[in-house]
Amino acid sequence: MSYRARRWPRLIIAMRNDPFSIHSWLAAALIIIVIGLAACGGAPAVDTAPTATFPAPPAETTAAAPVAELPTGYPVATPAGALPTGYPGEATTSAPLPTPGPGNAATAVPSSDAVFMPMIGQGVESPAEAIAPTPEPPTATATAEPPTATPEPPTATPAPAALIGASPTPIRVVDFNAVAAELAARDEVLVYNKIGFHVTFLEESDQLDGWMQRLDAEGVPFFLKSVDNAEPLYKAQELMKVSGVPHTLVYRSTLYDVPDYNLDPVAAAESYWELEKAIWPPELDPSLVWLETMNELDKTRSEWLAQFSLRTAQLALRDGYRWAAFGWASGEPEPDDWESPAMLELLRLIADHPDQLAIALHEYSYTSEDIADDYPHKVGRFLDLFAAADRHGIPRPTVLITEWGWSYDHIPPEPLAMEDVTWAARLYAAYPQIKGAAIWNLGKLEDTLLPLNTQMSALIDNMLALSLDTTFSAPAPPAQTPLDAGLFPPPARD
Repeated sequence: MSYRARRWPRLIIAMRNDPFSIHSWLAAALIIIVIGLAACGGAPAVDTAPTATFPAPPAETTAAAPVAELPTGYPVATPAGALPTGYPGEATTSAPLPTPGPGNAATAVPSSDAVFMPMIGQGVESPAEAIAPTPEPPTATATAEPPTATPEPPTATPAPAALIGASPTPIRVVDFNAVAAELAARDEVLVYNKIGFHVTFLEESDQLDGWMQRLDAEGVPFFLKSVDNAEPLYKAQELMKVSGVPHTLVYRSTLYDVPDYNLDPVAAAESYWELEKAIWPPELDPSLVWLETMNELDKTRSEWLAQFSLRTAQLALRDGYRWAAFGWASGEPEPDDWESPAMLELLRLIADHPDQLAIALHEYSYTSEDIADDYPHKVGRFLDLFAAADRHGIPRPTVLITEWGWSYDHIPPEPLAMEDVTWAARLYAAYPQIKGAAIWNLGKLEDTLLPLNTQMSALIDNMLALSLDTTFSAPAPPAQTPLDAGLFPPPARD
């Protein structure tokens, strides 16, 4: 109720008490005139006032924050025709399975189709969410809260320099040049720690960022694999472009884990390759980052998969990708499977292109109690592959151990975990064809944090120290380490 309306009853009471008061009648007349004028001229002001308070159109608001001004923006801007339309793993019709058959690969997935670029920090608030390349169009109810395109302040993401040397405990960094000289005198070569991390979606990325930046600054290469999340690899890639340190980076999407076994293997490879290229994150450089397309396959179809992989390897070479075949589960395939005709042809092709083609293996003990359980038939399984290559006079192929560890959800307590890692690092260092191994797993699994994730996070500082204060060695080429598992006895357990 208005102030004028509350005053009117008081004037009526005053006139009743003094009916002959001229002042009362004059006041009443004046009030009537004022109310009449307000009724005629005041209403439009009430109706039109809200129009001056509407928020500016969303297009004007978002235009005020160009991508160039965002701090170390990720994901990077992409063309309008290549924006993500869903999360990896969601059902979609934008990348249909092409009609099988030779010669149709070029048209299997038109270039205008949407690209399913990984959505960084899915389900987790992070600075990256504030700098998405293009916001969703506003809905009819968006005016209730004006859209904002202002990114979080730069202080939300620490500058790289602030993380260099951020380990809480000082690390005695090895004089790598001096060690390399000593090893050369013994016909050996210096080898850095090859064991890094397998990551998914991270609750906190600062620890991983610091690990990457410190090693890069010291000139020490690292191994990093990421699934469905291109952000860590993008950061590592950009570090590598500046420093020239040869980090080994691997990406895999879970959208297409296995090919269609019902097709002819060559036709299946051509169709599958086009699907995988369509979901490759455009911010990653395929000449720097390895693409792993498959995951833990049907080992009973080894010969079909060899033919499939041979054709895929040819397509990867044609298109300028680094590609790793198979992703066999720990303890697979059977040793004889490496010696089928198509498999040997694939190994020869990989040997001819060791910097662009590789075999991807997983090596787990499947128990947190003993990393050497059934060694070398689970961890150490790569020895069967190298033995087959040696028997047929084929140079040992490049190998990426894209998953490594104990069990799905636990690792041993310290100091046992680092004892196991150090042993495996010594084993893999002796074979230069092994580019690295990724410990499972740092980050969420199916949007859930397991005990494993906390345990792995606590391991990062120790892993940094291992890479900086410990060195390994291998015979200087052309000499090679014998394929004898007994040369590398695992840690003893009581």
